[in-house]
Amino acid sequence: MKRNNPGNPGSHDNFVRGRFKEDISDIAADFTASLDIDKKLADFDINGSIAHLYALEKAGIVSKKEKNDIEKALIKIKSDIKNEKMKLDKKYEDIHMNIEKRLIELVPESGAKLHTGRSRNDQVSVDFRLYVKSRIRDTASEIINLETVLVKMAKSNIGTVMPGYTHLQHAQPVSLAHHILAYYEMFLRDFKRLLNAYETADVLTLGSGALAGVDFDIDRNFEAKVLGFGNVSRNSMDAVSDRDFALEFNFALSMIALHLSRFCEELIIWNSSEFGFVKLKDEFTTGSSIMPQKKNPDVLELIRGKTGGVVSSLLSLFITMKSLPLTYNRDMQEDKKPVMESFYSVYSSLKIFKEIIKTLKFDKKKMGEGLKNDYIYATDIATYLAKKGMPFRKSHEITGRIVSYAENSGKPLSSLSLKEYKKITEAAEADIFDLFNPEVSVNSKKTKGGTAFKEINAVINEYEKEIGNNKKFLRKLV
Repeated sequence: MKRNNPGNPGSHDNFVRGRFKEDISDIAADFTASLDIDKKLADFDINGSIAHLYALEKAGIVSKKEKNDIEKALIKIKSDIKNEKMKLDKKYEDIHMNIEKRLIELVPESGAKLHTGRSRNDQVSVDFRLYVKSRIRDTASEIINLETVLVKMAKSNIGTVMPGYTHLQHAQPVSLAHHILAYYEMFLRDFKRLLNAYETADVLTLGSGALAGVDFDIDRNFEAKVLGFGNVSRNSMDAVSDRDFALEFNFALSMIALHLSRFCEELIIWNSSEFGFVKLKDEFTTGSSIMPQKKNPDVLELIRGKTGGVVSSLLSLFITMKSLPLTYNRDMQEDKKPVMESFYSVYSSLKIFKEIIKTLKFDKKKMGEGLKNDYIYATDIATYLAKKGMPFRKSHEITGRIVSYAENSGKPLSSLSLKEYKKITEAAEADIFDLFNPEVSVNSKKTKGGTAFKEINAVINEYEKEIGNNKKFLRKLV
């Protein structure tokens, strides 16, 4: 493939050919092209170019007329790409060169000035940062939407008591709302991680040049203001080679995927015939090709399955960056695909998972049946004895003996007589039978953050205020 023939001195063709005497081979051109991936950066590239154009005019490098001509051409290119009127050509390697080539076709003399005072290294960096900032806002918005749905669902299920589990075995009674809101906390941490990644990405790197800065008096603070960056990079070598912002975003996405996967796993289990705690709407399930009775939770399984790809993308990006010397290396062309693919997987998963949650139907009767095996109140018995003044380790031991006696007798704990209890411990009184009540068990928890109805109501009020504040904060992000 030709590197392009020499043309007039200001032409893009001549610029690309430069020092090379031989044409690049077709196989090398195909191998090095990144257009299929970085074409998603088109809008961000043009926005960055317009900001740089304004700075060039401010520095006296382009005239007002040249600035107006170039800006008009860039806006046309943006529209043509969006409407698929402009053909992107792989022979120009990436989206940046395709846009520049088209710009010089539209405004041959002045268009060639746009690349003054910048390198493709800082150009790519700022485009990628703009992309990441935009996608962080999109993801964070969907996190808030999901949190809102979870809080609404929790509010209507405070009084629904179900078995709580450790090791997938009955542990203690808990409010369904408390269980649901555990995931609110996970997604809140994800939201905070996204904001941290946003702060890392919110640094203008344009003006760093290839690695050493540029030889023109470019007002970088002005460029940062135009593009909505909160900070300007302080070291040009770090700026063009830094991909921490991409790693942090991909890590945040991996954590979101992980939390979605855990939630999906529980809903898949709860939807099984053995549990029967939830029913999924038909629109989020599929049938079997051979078993007509089946109603499979395929969407939940796919969300769970996509987590592997998201985590793998994070690992891929870590491996790409792990041994790169300063500054830019072509390996970094591979930085965008893992981020873009992870974003799409997580963003689409959040959107559909929110819809699944909104349509979930809980079988409260079935959940209640899980409490009929009253061995789940064993911890309440141990606590009861401790409140009678017995050391907890002693009460724990005695309760174990009570459970063993009941099992050997083939009886539930609640059907043992007071006489039988007193055979094991004289501390037992008639009020021990008050313990075998799910609401009593749940509301006996006194600590902040526990499953008592009072605590859940209080924390829901906090969550609602938190969601409102986070929405306001997100709207302020540029």
